[in-house]
Amino acid sequence: MLTVMSVDVDAAAGVGAIWIVWRPKSPRAREHIALLERYEERWRYAGGGSGPGDDPVDIDVLDVRTGGGVLSLTRGIDPAHPITAAPWISCAKVRLGWNVGHVLIGARRIENSERCQLIAVWTSPYTSREARPVIVALGRDGAELSRIGPHDSLDTHTWARLREGL
Repeated sequence: MLTVMSVDVDAAAGVGAIWIVWRPKSPRAREHIALLERYEERWRYAGGGSGPGDDPVDIDVLDVRTGGGVLSLTRGIDPAHPITAAPWISCAKVRLGWNVGHVLIGARRIENSERCQLIAVWTSPYTSREARPVIVALGRDGAELSRIGPHDSLDTHTWARLREGL
């Protein structure tokens, strides 16, 4: 059994990501993330990776896990530009609490799914490939619930809960 967990397309950047799980709910579950890019009016597989499926976890508001990245080869074909001038295609697995209505990935808005997990894709220069856009979780009423910056490991909601516990 194969389940598509989430798909994201950044039409402005011409990139997409698909998060697939093979044998979901099985101890032998495997997941695959495929990164795609649009080049000359066609979608092309740019790369991806596979690994064991993550155990489902209960998320209060926002959890962001790196999904991977790949150098855009189709945009680096031009011999006048070095390959490192090609954009880096990145993605992240985002898990959300049930009270999150949608997230902002940079300026793009993505609705929360029934599964409360999604894949988000973006491009960045190769030299800053480790940074992700700011990710903001918004409630169903539009109020900000939490955010995580480009290099942060924890979101603002989790930090606030940790401070309360001190």
